[in-house]
Amino acid sequence: MRRPTRILGTLLVVAGALTLVWTLVVWQWQDPFTALYTKWKQHQLASQYDKRAGSFAGSISTSSLTAERESIAREAKRYRKSSNPGQAIGRIRIPRMGVNMVLVNGTDHDTLKKGPGRDGRTFMPGENRLVYIAGHRTTYLAPFSHIDRLRSGDRFTIEVPYGTFIYAVTRHRIVNATDLSVLRSPKHEVVELQACHPRFFASHRYIAYAQLLRVEPRGAKPYELAAQASGK
Repeated sequence: MRRPTRILGTLLVVAGALTLVWTLVVWQWQDPFTALYTKWKQHQLASQYDKRAGSFAGSISTSSLTAERESIAREAKRYRKSSNPGQAIGRIRIPRMGVNMVLVNGTDHDTLKKGPGRDGRTFMPGENRLVYIAGHRTTYLAPFSHIDRLRSGDRFTIEVPYGTFIYAVTRHRIVNATDLSVLRSPKHEVVELQACHPRFFASHRYIAYAQLLRVEPRGAKPYELAAQASGK
């Protein structure tokens, strides 16, 4: 009986050590197996988005800043309504987190396996409302793994066919996973970046808020926005 007991004990110790090593690997970096799937999907989505951007046929008014902003909002609404779940809709670049990925339309389980996704209950950049983007934190390339490293003033960009939108982080907060009030849109543009919190659990959500600073419309003059209180 002693020999089987020793063998079992050794196997349990080895299994525990391997589990600890695996947890540390995923904590520090990410799950390498699911990452391969997302890399493959991102490659496909990049081609899909390039085609969408290349076929953009909208027109941005340049007669005045007001007309320009109104035409951007119209193009954004049209683009939102023509985008299907799981489809590539843009590119998101967040230097502080090392993110440079194709943005996907939707936040369901299968869609988020492809990359960061825009919640379909919210809006597109340029519609002057809430743009809610979620991403995995430990699996599927873990795009929002280091969301807690974001600091006030950090800038990031979202590129869509009708323009590029530059945002600055303003604050963050942690809410219960069941708190749907975070999806209520203010009457100005704000981005909410969301990931599960703490890592490896889904009981809460870590949300970073950002305000729009600059718009670079396609085929029109770029403009800056005055600082405004956002995320409230």
